[in-house]
Amino acid sequence: MTDPIHIVGGGLAGSEAAWQVVSAGIPVILHEMRGVRPTEAHKGDGFAELVCSNSFRSDDKDYNAVGLLHEEMRRAGSLILQAADKHAVPAGSALAVDRDAFSDEITRILNEHPLVEIRREEVTGLPPAEWGRTIVATGPLTAPSLAEAIRAESGEEALAFFDAIAPIVYKDSIDFSVAWMQSRYDKAGPAGTGSDYINCPLNREQYEAFIAALLAGETVDFKDWEKDTPYFEGCLPIEVMASRGVLTLRYGPMKGVGLDDPRTGRWPYAVVQLRQDNALGTLYNMVGFQTKLKHAAQVEIFRTIPGLEKAEFARLGGLHRNIFINSPRLLDGTLRLKSRPHVRFAGQVTGCEGYVESAAVGLLAGRFAVAEHAGLEPVAPPQTTAMGALLAHITGGAEAESFQPMNVNFGLFPVPEGKLPKGRDRKLVYTARALADLEGWLNPAAVAAE
Repeated sequence: MTDPIHIVGGGLAGSEAAWQVVSAGIPVILHEMRGVRPTEAHKGDGFAELVCSNSFRSDDKDYNAVGLLHEEMRRAGSLILQAADKHAVPAGSALAVDRDAFSDEITRILNEHPLVEIRREEVTGLPPAEWGRTIVATGPLTAPSLAEAIRAESGEEALAFFDAIAPIVYKDSIDFSVAWMQSRYDKAGPAGTGSDYINCPLNREQYEAFIAALLAGETVDFKDWEKDTPYFEGCLPIEVMASRGVLTLRYGPMKGVGLDDPRTGRWPYAVVQLRQDNALGTLYNMVGFQTKLKHAAQVEIFRTIPGLEKAEFARLGGLHRNIFINSPRLLDGTLRLKSRPHVRFAGQVTGCEGYVESAAVGLLAGRFAVAEHAGLEPVAPPQTTAMGALLAHITGGAEAESFQPMNVNFGLFPVPEGKLPKGRDRKLVYTARALADLEGWLNPAAVAAE
């Protein structure tokens, strides 16, 4: 039997990497510590558990870099996108999932696959040479012992940032004499109808009182070792956003544009949106409401929102510390650790940010390992693709001295040659080029024969 590839971590990146490897007929030994040792944020031991939001963000492959990444991953045979599409819930133009059904699907597939051996154990150091090719996909909640081993190997302090979790509300506790169902501008998404979000409107007085309560609310105390850890700008707690100016939330997650309050026929001054979190439609999460408020303060303050006065919470918000490595300095262009080339890193621990980005880097790591297993030199996807642009950024495109987590965006892509259309149609040039170049990477022989 051929030598297995070891994968450490059963999150989005590890699960996707495992799928890419076994799809090529190569066995995998998947090491996952949950079931033996819990993390600060996970609630169970299933694979690919979604800790924060249940949204994979925009599914628009023509005009959005995240949607383009979805499409590229679908074409590359992604398990994560396969499961997400199967368990999608209404979310406007976004791809959101029933988080439990999504994780259960991936867990079942990997548990039942004949080439996957699952070991429930904590890996406390860097993988030994005798394991051979190994992918470390331990995510932003890497256990302290492994994080310390990585730090010791790299000779640098581990980089870190805080990430926060949004609350989840029982739908039947929401007052629909005030709240209403509508997607922004009535836009329907992959599993939606154009009426996919619950909207709770606030007038100016209510909004300003809410902001004042946020700023006065009691928050979680940091431990000494956490005090200098920066937040990730793309996932700031709402009270941190509120501290930057009274209108910050009104022009952020609480913007009322494109939403018609049926009681007035007008856009509200501000709005709190809730997005479906499970297939039954019984749970809704508060969009953009990640927070470090203490639980009692959350209940008190969030019940001042019109429509949520009697809200019951399935889960309240929280805060956890995420870590990532300085990938531009430590990894080569195919995600290998320069000091130990038999080890690859994948997922959020590399400094990509977001569920889809994490899974995409897992997909790449798995494919690179498969190529090496066949005695071939791994070939990175073109930087003109979403996967290639993301990979290039984390493995050298970013400045090592100021490296921070990054979502996929068109700013990571090379600018197309020639005169570009104005407005949003310029994005069509990026996305059409990306999918054409992706085809050449996925099927080089077929393209060469044309």
